[in-house]
Parts: sequence; structure tokens; C-alpha cells
Amino acid sequence: MILSQKLKTKRKGKVKSKHSQISMNCFILFFLNLYFYIVFLIFSMIGIPVLIIFVAFISLFAPKRFVMKRFRRSISWYGKGVTRVFFPFIRLRYEDHSKNNSEEPHIFVSNHRSASDAFLMCVLPHEAVQVVNIWPFRIPVLGFFARLAGYLNIRTMSHELFLEKALKLLEEKVSIIFFPEGTRSGSKQVGNFHGSAFRLALSSKASIVPLCITGNENMLPKGSWLLRPGTIIVRRLPAIEWQDYRDMNVFSLKNMVREIISRELSLMEKAA
Repeated sequence: MILSQKLKTKRKGKVKSKHSQISMNCFILFFLNLYFYIVFLIFSMIGIPVLIIFVAFISLFAPKRFVMKRFRRSISWYGKGVTRVFFPFIRLRYEDHSKNNSEEPHIFVSNHRSASDAFLMCVLPHEAVQVVNIWPFRIPVLGFFARLAGYLNIRTMSHELFLEKALKLLEEKVSIIFFPEGTRSGSKQVGNFHGSAFRLALSSKASIVPLCITGNENMLPKGSWLLRPGTIIVRRLPAIEWQDYRDMNVFSLKNMVREIISRELSLMEKAA
């Protein structure tokens, strides 16, 4: 009887301790989210006007092409600032495994797990625009800047117009970033790829650079604004040059790139 009471008391103590730990974890998560969103808003309220003034100033005496280059890099700087706000709550690591350090424009092709993927593209040391869905253009302020920077909304363009604009950007040495799954998966599974990036590659002969993103699929779950701690890795793989895919069609090329990204993601997750 005494032994039974001791066991019950011990179990109650463990349950109470477990509940206390859960409550503490919830409090820490709430505090970190509050910290992030407050700092994010303050940074945006200061950083965005500063970038606007900077770009407006140089536009007074610099040619349009130079201004657009600085403007796109300013968006990248803003993204870098946002990713710094995460630290140490969320850590971002960029791994460059490429063998091509040329200044030539690339077609970047990335898997798409989270709404944060667009911000993560700030790690790329290139002037670039993104091919996006409709919803990013609806984000207050940021959507306006995306339009000004020449980001491509593939859902509202004909194939001919999209190809014309994309080819012109590549001619101007501007890289183009695709998330060919079309929508974020919200999981570790890589979805089927759409063919736009690969039609552009076959038309332009530009190199295709696969990007692998892992770690952020559960940090901002689909349909939620609650951030969770962890480490995000963006890995840049070696470029696939024109001579490597010149004899392929769109279907075989997109499946080859998808397989390269899927295989690398599996290796990254096993090593984590």
C-alpha cells in the first residue's frame, strides 16, 4: 500500500515536471517569436526607406541599367538583414559546392519547402530576379518592390511574353531564380517540376544551377506564422552547362535536375 502511494506520487511528480517543461518551452517560443516580429518590423521600417533613398539618389545621375542593378542588390541586402534578425533563433548556412565562379548569368533552380525560400535567395552573390506566383505581388510594400525590380509573374504572362522578358534579363547578365514545383511543398518531398525554367534554358543556352534548401519546412509551417528554432542550409551545386544538356528535351531535362536535387537533399538530411 505504501509502495503504491509512493509510485503514484512519483508519477504525479513526473507529470508535473513534464507539464512545467512544456509550459517553459511554450513561453520561450512565444518570447522568441515576439522578439523576431518586433525586430523585423523595426528593421523594415528603417531599412526599406533607407534603401529607397539610396536608389532614388543614384538614379539622379546614373544610367537606368546601373540603377536597376543596385536596386536588385538592395533587395538582396534587405533579405540578408532579415535573415540576420533570425539569429540565433534560426541559423542560416550557405554552402557553395559549385565549380563555376564566372559572372555569367545563371538559371537557378531550387526546391520549395517554405514561404521563407524567397528571402533565402539573398545568399546568392548575383544580381537576380525571381519567378514567382501571384501571392508575393500582393504582399504590401514588398510586392511593389518585386514589380519594380522586374520579378516575373509566370501566372499572368503568356509563354511568349515570359520568354521574351526572361531572355532580355539574361542578356543583361541578370540571373533568374525558379522554384519549379510552383508552390511550396511544406514537406521533405520534392514535387513535380514545371517546364518553364528548362524551356528557357534550352532557348538561352544558360547554365542551370541546382539549389537545395533544407531545414525550414517546419520552422514556418504552411498556414502558420509561428516560427520554430533550427538551422537552414542552402546548398549550391555545380552548374549544368549547355554542352551537358543540349541534346535533351524539356521533359528529360527537368526530371534530371529534379533527381539531382532530390538525391542531394537525401544526403543532406542523412548527414544532419
